[in-house]
Amino acid sequence: MSNILIVEDEESIAELERDYLELSGFEVEVANDGKTGLAKALEGDYNLVILDLMLPGIDGFEICKKIREEKNTPIIMVSAKKDDIDKIRGLGLGADDYMTKPFSPSELVARVKAHLARYERLIGSNVEENKIIEIRGLKIDTTARRVWINGEEKSFTTKEFDLLTFLAGHPNHVYTKDELFSEIWDMESIGDIATVTVHIKKIREKVEYDTSHPQYIETIWGVGYRFKV
Repeated sequence: MSNILIVEDEESIAELERDYLELSGFEVEVANDGKTGLAKALEGDYNLVILDLMLPGIDGFEICKKIREEKNTPIIMVSAKKDDIDKIRGLGLGADDYMTKPFSPSELVARVKAHLARYERLIGSNVEENKIIEIRGLKIDTTARRVWINGEEKSFTTKEFDLLTFLAGHPNHVYTKDELFSEIWDMESIGDIATVTVHIKKIREKVEYDTSHPQYIETIWGVGYRFKV
């Protein structure tokens, strides 16, 4: 549930805005002066701030400026002042919207929902989740290049990690030593396929409970290796 902060010195207006927002399913807190509003905005975890322009103590312009120095929380600035210069200044300081009093409470709710939806889309498009491979107690974070076995993190060299990740990313596929050398070392084996064998041995020592009976990397005699799932 989204949490909204209203910074408004006219209590009747603040209560009306709060009632409409709460009826729409939002959690709402109210601050009736600039100093309290600024403190709440900076310290609290709000999804959106409705900010009056003319406030006792600290005005809305200053509050908007201070919030933007630390947070990207959507801000809807409201004011009885109709001058374009105030709107331009407010938007220039980082407000996302500017509403002139009097306005319909239902319009305010609609704008709140629109800005929250836009912000969620923006955040979602900028967050790239790490790609994780998880198989029977083995967890590989391919983005952070980290490996855990039954919750215990293990240290891998670059090529060990690359080889493990490649095999785990292509389960049940049998690869020859030549194919693995070409894929991981990016060159022809030229008699160096023993390197693959050594790396497989080191990987097994870190991830297998019993290296003589591996549960992850299986040897296919006469052919190569396969990652079992």
